[in-house]
Parts: sequence; structure tokens; C-alpha cells
Amino acid sequence: MVGPDQSDARGHIGRLLARLRPEAPSVAVPTEPDELPVAGSEVDFGAYAEDCRIFGFVRLEAERLTDALNESDSVALVDVLVVSLEDGHAVPLRSLTVRREDLLAVRASGPRGNPARRRRTRGHPVIVTTGPYVIRGYLHGPPTSDPLLGLRHRRPMVPLTEAWISYTTEGRAHRGRVGTLIVNRELMDWMHLARDDEVRSPSLPVEPRPDPRAKDLTGYLRA
Repeated sequence: MVGPDQSDARGHIGRLLARLRPEAPSVAVPTEPDELPVAGSEVDFGAYAEDCRIFGFVRLEAERLTDALNESDSVALVDVLVVSLEDGHAVPLRSLTVRREDLLAVRASGPRGNPARRRRTRGHPVIVTTGPYVIRGYLHGPPTSDPLLGLRHRRPMVPLTEAWISYTTEGRAHRGRVGTLIVNRELMDWMHLARDDEVRSPSLPVEPRPDPRAKDLTGYLRA
């Protein structure tokens, strides 16, 4: 079982969300089509913070989103939507720079990296508790090594495959399949080895991934 490396960095996003809360609900992102960033290496971004979820787009310069998150202590997003876990209210922003230390987990997107650099690994079923989230998935490492022993020597952001996540939002329990989820090992509360039957994804809907550029997100926010 692996515990936290640090736990005092949380809360910045929550304070940000409180400052940005609009007087009246507003979910329209003020971005016109001709003002959108140039397409190319831009990928969609979905993250889980202590008391909100963050959606937007990031320009990916590294081979993989995992690499980009590990190589910088912050990430610059555009066309952002910050959604409160407590009551579901949403704050749209043209841009936002988020510190890595505020991200408990990030949904993987974009390219998978250079196939020539991939190594043979073994997937170990694990359960992670991080902030208000419980994450189940497979942690990959060398076939003969102890995955938890080697975890502290890895870079902060570690991917889990075949992951699903559970948390409470707007007072209701929610569960959803994610695919690959990149967890911040420096902020997690616990990670422990589990059995396949504890981790294998049940019949769950895919975790929603709203498009912050949509003109009307009312349907998503009510879901």
C-alpha cells in the first residue's frame, strides 16, 4: 500500500472556483469560431481537482499528454469550463493556467507516443483514493518488479489503463468508465493492489466529456 507524498497543495482550484462563481448561471463559452486556436497538436483536456472538474483544450508539444504533464509544473488551457462538484454550477473561461499540484487526475487524450519507445509491461490491478475520488484501473510496470515499490521513483503523473472512477457530485453518487486516467501520485491518499474482479469495469456509462466550445451545455449540466 502506498500513501501520499504530500497533501497540503490542494485547494487552489476551489478558491479559484469560488471567486469565479457568476451571479447568474452562465454556460455559454464566449469564443467565436474564427477565434479558435489553430488545429494541429491541440487536444481536449479533462481533469479532476479537489472540488471541481476542469475541461478545455491544451496544445500538446510532447509526444504524450502524460509526458507534457510531467515535464512542466503547470498547463495552459484555452476554452475552459470549470464545473463544481458540490452543486454543478459551471464557470466558462477563455483561458486558464492550472498548476500540476492542483490536478488529482487527468483523462488521457491525444497520441500514444512513439511505438519504438514502448517496453513490455505487466498490468497490476490497483485501487486509488485521491481527494473525493476512488479510481480503479491497471498500473503498468516491468513484469518482474513490485509495482508499488517502484512507484515512488516514477515521475509525478502515472497512467492507469482500463480505469473507472467514482465520486459524489451534486449530492449524488456517480460512476463512469474513463479508459486511461493519469493520476498524480504526489497527491493521492492511497494506492493498493487489488484483485481483477475488484477492478474490472462493470457495465458503466462512459464518463462525460463535455465540449467547452459548445454553445449550449445545459443538457450536460442537468445530467
